[in-house]
Amino acid sequence: MAPARRYWDEIEVGEEYESPGRTVTEADIVLFAGLSGDYNQLHTDAEFMKGSIFGERIAHGLLGLAIQSGLLTRAMAPYATIAFGALRWKFKAPIKIGDTIHVRARVLTKKETKVDRGLVTLERTVLNQRGEIVQQGETDLIVERRPGGADGGSRRPSA
Repeated sequence: MAPARRYWDEIEVGEEYESPGRTVTEADIVLFAGLSGDYNQLHTDAEFMKGSIFGERIAHGLLGLAIQSGLLTRAMAPYATIAFGALRWKFKAPIKIGDTIHVRARVLTKKETKVDRGLVTLERTVLNQRGEIVQQGETDLIVERRPGGADGGSRRPSA
């Protein structure tokens, strides 16, 4: 049975989550290159990358972003998310083949937007096995409010 979805009304500012780790493999990079069409040498040419500042192939930044999204779903009860609203993101260090990454997240803010939904902003930090920040940013999620609510659904959004 799927876990219950959490409505906007039930989410508290300051909640924190920490995911389990996941090791990024060569197969992940190859599959992501095929899926995205991004065959940049940074990700696919081992000989070229031996002479680079990284010394080896690195994962696509967007692969790291996608993996952290999945990892976070393993760390928290799912929200009643309607849509992904916005992304403010920094790629701070490379993710290399064999790195094990995990994500820490915290609810920064909540804002009423409409009678039936609200906005939740999450701060997310992706760390490798050495505790180094490799990616970091904020995401805005549009989350459904509890149907009917405590006041019968007559709430009005704040200004």
